Amino acid sequence: MAIDRYCVMGNPVAHSRSPWIHARFADLTGQVMQYGKRLVPLDGFASSVHAFAAEGGRGCNITVPFKFDAAAMADRVSARAALAGAANVLSFEGGLILGDNTDGAGLVMDLQRNAGFDLRGREVLLIGAGGAAAGVLGPLLQEHPARITLANRTLARASELVTRHRDLAAQMDVELLGRSLQDLQGNFDLLINATSASLNEAGVPVAGSTLKRGALAYDMMYGAPAQGFLTWAAEHGAHARDGLGMLVGQAAEAFRIWRGVLPPEQQVLDELRQLVQEAS
Repeated sequence: MAIDRYCVMGNPVAHSRSPWIHARFADLTGQVMQYGKRLVPLDGFASSVHAFAAEGGRGCNITVPFKFDAAAMADRVSARAALAGAANVLSFEGGLILGDNTDGAGLVMDLQRNAGFDLRGREVLLIGAGGAAAGVLGPLLQEHPARITLANRTLARASELVTRHRDLAAQMDVELLGRSLQDLQGNFDLLINATSASLNEAGVPVAGSTLKRGALAYDMMYGAPAQGFLTWAAEHGAHARDGLGMLVGQAAEAFRIWRGVLPPEQQVLDELRQLVQEAS
């Protein structure tokens, strides 16, 4: 009997811990499956997805820089992927490509359960306007912060995301602002770095003055790439947290979509954090 196959696609992708996470999920839930990683050419995303599906693949996770492309090529998308305009989960069913986005669910879970951070009434700074930021903005709004400021190097990209989420922000009674990094003002209870700056060793794209004393500074990266951000945050009096919990949380939701089983994410997160610490 053929084994169900899944993978993570991105560029770069060598650093991804997703194969280990899904292997543990499968072991702990008795699911028989294989999960690998594929480095996708920057100009070959769609053909890579179609090739994997044609080989019998059942689904894939999508990482940088292809989340917008994933939503655009899907035959159907979930409501949360449609709002984001980005997908990090693809499923192949009956000849169709189905897109979903579990990034926001993973982030909110990690903030609330693992970091003990209540978003209600808070001032939030979300840095970046790529696929990662697009995927988490809607779920963040649904937790009723007082204000979310979306800051990006290019104001037009930030404004596009703000416009797409304006109705939801009004429904949740949340002030939603778009700013360029150059014009960013104020300080915040929560700073979320959704850029690839840490992965590219480009430094933190905002000043330490954006952090309130005792704020939570959250980098979606993890392991060695996140260390510079975590050090910067601690030096400016913030509580620093990497994105390992978000990674496991979004993977658990993807696993549920594919396999119909919710895996023990806390156990896997604890094990993975130990592995990452031992490797650093």
